[in-house]
Amino acid sequence: MKKILSTLLTLSLFISFLSCSDNDSPELIQEEEVITSVIVTLQSGSDTVTLSSVDLDGDGPNEPVITVQGSLKSDTTYSGAVKFLNESISPVEDITEEVAEEAEEHQVFYSFTSPISSVATLDTDSSGNPLGLVFTLKTGSSGNATLGLTLRHEPKKPNSGILDAGGETDVAVNFSVSVE
Repeated sequence: MKKILSTLLTLSLFISFLSCSDNDSPELIQEEEVITSVIVTLQSGSDTVTLSSVDLDGDGPNEPVITVQGSLKSDTTYSGAVKFLNESISPVEDITEEVAEEAEEHQVFYSFTSPISSVATLDTDSSGNPLGLVFTLKTGSSGNATLGLTLRHEPKKPNSGILDAGGETDVAVNFSVSVE
């Protein structure tokens, strides 16, 4: 009987030793970025157009406040830049810096309607895949257009566009713009 108890005790110690690992610390959960504001600046020469979407209550009941300052000129190429902010805290946090630092884990996708004729991203991650914080926008003839942008977290890279990218949407916004 002592031999059986001794064997069981040795076996249980052996099993408990095997079940322990060097990495028993809990996994840290990364908090998602809080993006309350999206600001797009479009510039061609001395002409500057600013588009902004501010949603201080996030998923709350209030709709974002969308502002378009200025109109685009027809048949013009604009240099564009997008900025992401968390204005729910003080001081305001510039999320754009984090997106740039984690470029491999982010991508800004653009959509547009005519008379915007094209949007092309200019910046890339370290593997040469598009990031989208800096871009060019070209207009055609005059009319009303929609410029949409979506920031995706952990998209598949490379991809053939937002439908192929997967990942999670951090923020998405559509701006109604006038081309004159």
